[in-house]
Amino acid sequence: MAKTPSSILATQFIILSLLSSLAIILVQGEDQGFVRSLDPKLLGLKKEKLSHFRFYWHDIYSGKNPSAVGVVRAPTNSSTLFGSVSMIDDPLTQGPELSSKLWGRAQGFYASASQQEVGLLMAMNFHFIEGKYNGSTVSVLGRNQVFNKVREMPIIGGSGLFRFARGYVEARTHSFTPSTGDAIVEYNVYVLHY
Repeated sequence: MAKTPSSILATQFIILSLLSSLAIILVQGEDQGFVRSLDPKLLGLKKEKLSHFRFYWHDIYSGKNPSAVGVVRAPTNSSTLFGSVSMIDDPLTQGPELSSKLWGRAQGFYASASQQEVGLLMAMNFHFIEGKYNGSTVSVLGRNQVFNKVREMPIIGGSGLFRFARGYVEARTHSFTPSTGDAIVEYNVYVLHY
C-alpha cells in the first residue's frame, strides 16, 4: 500500500501534536487538576542566594510627625499592655541617627499579644527605596519579646527581588525613651532569595 502525500502529512501532524503535548507537559510539570509542579526557571528564578542587611528601625510616637500611632488602647488593668495595637510607617536608616541615609520604611502593625510579659505580634513589610532593591519588600511576621537582648522573627516572604524569600531577622534595642515610647532598634536581616 503506497502512502499518499496527504497520509504522510497526516502522520507528520499526529507526531508533531504528540511531541508538542509532551513538550507542554515537560515545561508545565505534572498536572494534578488544581496544582502542578513548575520548573523555577520558567519564572526567571536562578540560583538562590543569602543576603544580609543591617539597618535601624525608628519607632517614633512623639513630635509633630510620628511614625507610629496607637490605634487600639490596652485595658487599664493590663501591666503588659495586652490588646494594644499600633500602626507603623517607621524609617529604616543606615545608622542609628534619624538623619542617616534612608534605606526604606517598615510598614505594618504590632500588637501586644501576651498577658504574662511584654510580647508583641509583629506584622510588617520592610519596603526598600534604595539601589537595586528599590520597590522590593521583605515580610516579617513573628513574636517580639521586647525586653530580651536579641529577638528573632521569621521572614515569611517578599516581593520584587525578594519573591519566594525566607529567612529571619534579629532585633536589638539600640535606645528606648520610656517617657515618649520612642525606640531605635537595630535589625539584622538574613534572607534567602533568588
